[in-house]
Amino acid sequence: MENPAILTASRDRALIRLGEQLREMGYGFTTVTPETHRRVNARLENEMARRIEDVLGWSRPFHRDLLQPPIVDLMLEAEIVAPCEQGLRSLVRLSALDDLLLFHSSYPTIAADSVFFGPDTYRYATALKAHLGSLPAPVERAMDIGCGTGAGGFLVARAFPMATICLGDINEKALKLAGVNAALNQIRNVHFALSDMLSGVDGAFDLICANPPYLVDPAGRAYRNGGGDLGATLSLAIIDAAIERLAPGGSLLLYTGAAIVEGRDAFRAEATARMERSGFSGSYREVDPDVFGEELDTSAYAQADRIAAVTFIAAKPR
Repeated sequence: MENPAILTASRDRALIRLGEQLREMGYGFTTVTPETHRRVNARLENEMARRIEDVLGWSRPFHRDLLQPPIVDLMLEAEIVAPCEQGLRSLVRLSALDDLLLFHSSYPTIAADSVFFGPDTYRYATALKAHLGSLPAPVERAMDIGCGTGAGGFLVARAFPMATICLGDINEKALKLAGVNAALNQIRNVHFALSDMLSGVDGAFDLICANPPYLVDPAGRAYRNGGGDLGATLSLAIIDAAIERLAPGGSLLLYTGAAIVEGRDAFRAEATARMERSGFSGSYREVDPDVFGEELDTSAYAQADRIAAVTFIAAKPR
């Protein structure tokens, strides 16, 4: 799925123009965890939006006369406004990552096809930029598995402007928003594929990066559910796919989560075993020892000590 095919609808072009106007206005918003979002929005003074960041960041209801007519008109043309009891609300959020502005789903992300962006994205970006800076040779072809908003693939595209970067996802809504985000941020060396991991693309890659879902989600939402008893199934499948499709000297950067049970990280053991069997080299690191603590109250994590955010790097020998 190439950029021109993604951006044919007038609503997509309106969304791009909206992002451009907001950038000119100095718009900026840092997306927090769902739990922090819930707590902040629950404050009495935050019942209604008072500024554009409340509308497109905090997903608060607003009255039409709050915003300048050009902004409201573009939101209506982009079809991202819905009525609610208090007035209107936006169906998308707009968040900043460095100088990138990225559209993603509004809060709360309860729909099966929600497009996620949050603190994990910021940690993923930090890990990915560090990895890109350590590579011994330029990347010529890369794949971002489960691209979501496109954040990871865009960072690779910027670091290697002569490379071809493929952004893949099973969620057509994610590919649509990633296409909008690419145009908004003038990222031109990317293309898009409706792909379950690497099934929708051919050939080998110098770099594969991924920030997959890693939680147990009873609702089975694609952006959140990692599969298996502790959410690690998809992350392990990405490692297996990368081992098969990395070019000589290529590498995988995987940012994911690991449930620690009685002091043991079973995901680390499985990931390392796969790497060693393939003859790859690599590293494993806890980026944050304690994320999504509220999940420990659920039955899936009844025996877990904590959930850690981790990075796993695997490099194929030349």
